[in-house]
Amino acid sequence: MTDGPVRLADQVATILAEEIESGRLAAGDKLPTEVALVKQLGVSRTVVREAVSRLRNAGLVEPRQGLGVFVMPRRTRPLDLEADTGGTTDTKSKVLQIVEVRRAMEGEAAGLAAARATQDGLARMRQALDAIDASVASGGDGVDEDLAFHRSITESTGNEVMVSTVRYLGEVLRSGIRVTRANEARRGDFIEAVRQEHHAILAAIEAGDAEAARTAARLHLKHAASRLQDADEGFWTEAEDLDVDLEAAP
Repeated sequence: MTDGPVRLADQVATILAEEIESGRLAAGDKLPTEVALVKQLGVSRTVVREAVSRLRNAGLVEPRQGLGVFVMPRRTRPLDLEADTGGTTDTKSKVLQIVEVRRAMEGEAAGLAAARATQDGLARMRQALDAIDASVASGGDGVDEDLAFHRSITESTGNEVMVSTVRYLGEVLRSGIRVTRANEARRGDFIEAVRQEHHAILAAIEAGDAEAARTAARLHLKHAASRLQDADEGFWTEAEDLDVDLEAAP
């Protein structure tokens, strides 16, 4: 390494980060001493110190006074839902992608809820479903109530990872539901179809029929996708103003 000190620090930081990312340096491992790194990499102590400082700022290592520098447990990186979309960024495609994700998650959640829901959990689902009807009857869009219904199902799974995932994706799911319900609100038969689909999901969960609950939830999202596919271009132009956001904040 014969470049300037800043560039050298970048190179050393990259080498050490790769050791950590690959698992060759695992969580809890101690980094080689400063003297050892100077000898191994052929750089100055200043460069090593700067490289370690960068790793510390990135949350990869932690200096412990009198003991050395240790590798931190691997952090979960923030989810970037804008990455690797293959250039597909229009509102219709985004919303349909959200529906696909919901179908996978909510189908399984409904099945687990059918097997695990308590009476309190069932009561919360029923209350959320009634709240959707009340919102629509009063002229509301029912978006928050719809989201609350599906969240109540997830919460009844007893799977904390699934619950946390849905909470993390909250704004993404809300955006998708907002556009979906805006489309369905244009036609009375759509509104009634959605109502019946929701009640079918709840009925299967209340009956403790896991397979029927999975099927009902997946069918609901399949129909939602079909209703969106049939929407005309005028609707999608208006939907641009509904703020479909695929960047989830933790």
